[in-house]
Amino acid sequence: MSKQPTFLCISSYFKGNDFLRGAKAAGAKVYFLTSKKLEHKPWAREAIDEIFFVNQGENNEWHMLDVISGLAWLMRNHKIDRIVALDDFDVEKGAELREHFRIPGMGQTTARHFRDKLAMRMKAQEEGILVPPFSALFNDEQINQFADKTPTPWIVKPRFQASATGMKKVHSKEELWAHLDSLGGERHNFLVEQFKPGDVYHVDALSEGGKIVFARASQYLAPPFDVAHGGGIFRSAVVPFGSKDEKQLHKATSNVMTAFGMQYSASHTEFIKSHDDGKFYFLETSSRVGGAHLAEMVEYSSGINIWYEWARLEVAVATGEQYSLPKINSLYAGIIVSLTRQEWPDDNQFEDPEIVWRLRNMEHHIGLIVQSEKRERILELLDNYAGQIQKDYHASAPAPDKPKT
Repeated sequence: MSKQPTFLCISSYFKGNDFLRGAKAAGAKVYFLTSKKLEHKPWAREAIDEIFFVNQGENNEWHMLDVISGLAWLMRNHKIDRIVALDDFDVEKGAELREHFRIPGMGQTTARHFRDKLAMRMKAQEEGILVPPFSALFNDEQINQFADKTPTPWIVKPRFQASATGMKKVHSKEELWAHLDSLGGERHNFLVEQFKPGDVYHVDALSEGGKIVFARASQYLAPPFDVAHGGGIFRSAVVPFGSKDEKQLHKATSNVMTAFGMQYSASHTEFIKSHDDGKFYFLETSSRVGGAHLAEMVEYSSGINIWYEWARLEVAVATGEQYSLPKINSLYAGIIVSLTRQEWPDDNQFEDPEIVWRLRNMEHHIGLIVQSEKRERILELLDNYAGQIQKDYHASAPAPDKPKT
């Protein structure tokens, strides 16, 4: 291994600038591969040694045989030590490239557990981790058995989409089959799961050597499904430090990472705390940094920039050096984000000293992060802001029931 490792970072969406900066600051040579349509985004070009573009298809897909051919040409004269996927939709691309060029890191089998919601549930269930009752949609008899023995409502979920995109809640066997018929030949790319009423939580973490070295647990105050399909306002806040919920969430996340074979990466894992029995059920995970600006909320709570530290961790692993996590703070933080009727909303009416971050440069959106030593103050502010935003700014654009595949 050379003293300066060479990273190929890939992203088909505009995100990950802090990772690029972190990798460069830690001493890596950074090559960057992204979609041609993102060429003029404000990438952290000061941290990129060379940037390459892929002509994407109609649904932003990449023709991986072309990508492999291009990387093979590059590697004739440039050794690539690590490949890092910066977005959820790039995890499989990164795994395919690692497999083909025999580069260390997560391969396709492990990557499947962090992208395929059906594979996640099957593996979690196999390892004794609580999951809501579910079924694949391959076999008609199996689907009927699920419907006959599992109480409604149910949710039909795409296996490979991120967040709540493409989910459909159904309330009867007849409604389920009508929806499955509408999916046609794409049915195999979905699963059905019992909808468990409850509170949804997320744990944003860093793993090193198969163990979690940093984790911050938070609760969605408005579940992503309700936001996407009900036109709600997105909110999340850090859970009470030292609480039973925090301890259970950290343990559950560790169990998931171990079961899924995570060695070193950032991760974003979601659980639901059932109203019926008070237990945490695993929903999904990903080997990436959480979206919707949750990374910024986590940073204002902990002092840990997950993007930047993930890059430092990857460089340390590549060079065989010891990774050391910075000091972790314990402040409460919360975030609120909403679509707006205004193209560029004026957020000057929000003047509380707890505001530490404002969403900028994103049309038709308003967003704030607040920080305090008291969680009660965070919740009070987010509740107040939700009312103000609903009245003065909020616009609704529910997610489609059927995603593009």
